[in-house]
Amino acid sequence: MRPVSEMTPAEAARIRFVLFDIDDTITTAGKLTAEAYSAMWALSDAGLRLIPVTGRPAGWCDLIIREWPACAVIGENGAFALHSLQGGRPETLTHPNAPADAQTRLAAVREAVLAAVPGCRVARDQFCRKYDLAIDFCEDEPRLPLSAAEEIRRVCTAHGAHAKVSSIHVNAWFGDYDKRSMAELLFRTALREDPFAHSIFFGDSPNDEPMFEAFPLACAVANIAPFAGRMAHLPPYVASLPGGAGFAEAVAHILAQRGRA
Repeated sequence: MRPVSEMTPAEAARIRFVLFDIDDTITTAGKLTAEAYSAMWALSDAGLRLIPVTGRPAGWCDLIIREWPACAVIGENGAFALHSLQGGRPETLTHPNAPADAQTRLAAVREAVLAAVPGCRVARDQFCRKYDLAIDFCEDEPRLPLSAAEEIRRVCTAHGAHAKVSSIHVNAWFGDYDKRSMAELLFRTALREDPFAHSIFFGDSPNDEPMFEAFPLACAVANIAPFAGRMAHLPPYVASLPGGAGFAEAVAHILAQRGRA
């Protein structure tokens, strides 16, 4: 990974869509900072279109599409997207591989994980999820080490579920989809665009790896460091600062480079 300060004017100039993870990518210590939120608005004011890509639940995504400067949001690690690409009322695009009975099927996974990994718990935002199970290992106390997250992931996959580790949760789901496949579906059906030609993706943890692998132009924030050795696919660029400060740092450089292009 090279410093984001090395991104060229030509690379910055071709960006039209900015996709980004939320937790620990644009947040700092769990909060959306003023500088990160201002960076989102600066991108929007410059004519770029924003698409958060998150493991957070459907209920959060409804708020995001209505109140943030975003044209779409991909939620629950790719189960669905909400978009207002034509303006007006948000529309829902559900991944064809997201099962309608997901929560019923995930009940056994939940019980197995809670029994196997002391101290872990169901995430507080589970009540507004439709398709996945979020197990909290590091959002609230007691905060558990990455080894616990890996054990949670192992139990989930042993029960036949897909599972990804984020900086705060392990998300588990049934159905063959992820952040990348939902992003491709959104771009090709709703936007009718190549998802990779004019986009950049920002992330911070292993559940962003499918996006880092797919997007030629991508950037991590500095707090990817603890996970980097566990990941096969890293982005070409990294910010020098963590979380929202790193996102704001990268955005400032991109907008400055676009001005020079």
